[in-house]
Amino acid sequence: MNGFVGRQAASWLYESQATRDARAPVKANRIRLEKRLRPKAGWGVPLAWVTLCVVWSSTWLAIKIGLRDLPPISFVAIRFLVAIVVLLAVSIRRTRLLPRSRNDYVVLAITGILMFAVNYTLLFWAELHVSSGLAAVLQATIPMFGMIFAHWMLPDEPLRLRRLAGAMIALGGVAIICGRLLGFNGPLAFWGGVAVVVGGASAAFANVLVKARSMQLAPAMLAAWQMIFGIAPLLLLGLVVDGNPVRFHWTSTSVFCLLYLAVIGSALTFYWLLPRLPVAQLQSISLITPPGAVMLGWLLGGETFPPSSLLGAGLVLAGVWIIFRKAAASEPLIQEG
Repeated sequence: MNGFVGRQAASWLYESQATRDARAPVKANRIRLEKRLRPKAGWGVPLAWVTLCVVWSSTWLAIKIGLRDLPPISFVAIRFLVAIVVLLAVSIRRTRLLPRSRNDYVVLAITGILMFAVNYTLLFWAELHVSSGLAAVLQATIPMFGMIFAHWMLPDEPLRLRRLAGAMIALGGVAIICGRLLGFNGPLAFWGGVAVVVGGASAAFANVLVKARSMQLAPAMLAAWQMIFGIAPLLLLGLVVDGNPVRFHWTSTSVFCLLYLAVIGSALTFYWLLPRLPVAQLQSISLITPPGAVMLGWLLGGETFPPSSLLGAGLVLAGVWIIFRKAAASEPLIQEG
C-alpha cells in the first residue's frame, strides 16, 4: 500500500472526539482494539515510525521498477492478491474476520473498488509515464480531497479557512507539476499526472466513507475486504487485457518488487505498523514520504527533477502541512449557504 492511502486509512482507528462520543458502543470496542494492538512503552512506536518512513518512501520506486516487466493492471491485481493471502493467514484466530452487517459489505465493495481498482490502476499506469517521485508528490493531495469530502459527509469535521487555504496552495503545486509535464514531457506524462490526482481523490472519498460508516473491524481486515472487492474486477480485466500471467516477463527483479509491495508495503503495513502509531506520527510521515520517494528515485532510479517540479512539490507539501496543522478553537469555519 502506498503511503498516503495508508495514512488516510489509519483514520479508521482515529475518529474525532465528537463522533466517538456519539457512538459509545463503537468507541468502547475501538479502544479495546487500540489497546490490544499498541506496543508496550519503549522502542515499538519509534521503530514503527522509522519503518513506515522507509517503506512508504520506497514503494513508489518499487512500482516503477516492477513496471519494466509487468503490465499495470495485472501487477496491481497480483500484488493485492498476495497481500490478501498474507493478511488472512496472520489474522485468522487473532481478530474478527467478517463484517457485522450486510450493509457493511456494500460499503466495503464500493470503497474497495474506488481505492484498489480505480486508485491503484491509475497510479500504476501513471508511473509508466511519470517519475516515481512525482507520483508520490501528486498523491499527497489525498488529504486535500479528504477534508473536502469530510466537510460534506462528517458533520463534526467542518471545513476551516486555514485548511481551505492549504488546499489551494497544494492545488497550485499540482497545477505547476502537471503544466510542466504537459509542456516538456508530452500529453501522456500530463495525463499520467492527472491520473494520479484522480486516483487520490477516489481513495480519499473511500476513506471518508469508511470513516462515516465506522465498521468494527481491525484495519487489517478492513483492508483485506476492500482488496478482495477491489481486485476481483482487475483479475478478470487483467486476463482480457494482459493475457495469461504465466506468460509475463517474470524476472527476479519483478518478483522481488511484487513481493515487497504485497508483503512489506501492504500486509505488514496494515497488520503491524499502522495500528501501532498515533495519528500525529502518521501525519508527520505525510511530509517525509514524498521527499523520501524523490530522493530514492534520484539515487536509485536515475530520475531527475527540474526546478519547476521541485517548486510544485514544495507547494503541495506546504499545503498538506497547513491542512494537518491543529486548528485553534477560534479559527473561523466555512458555512454552507
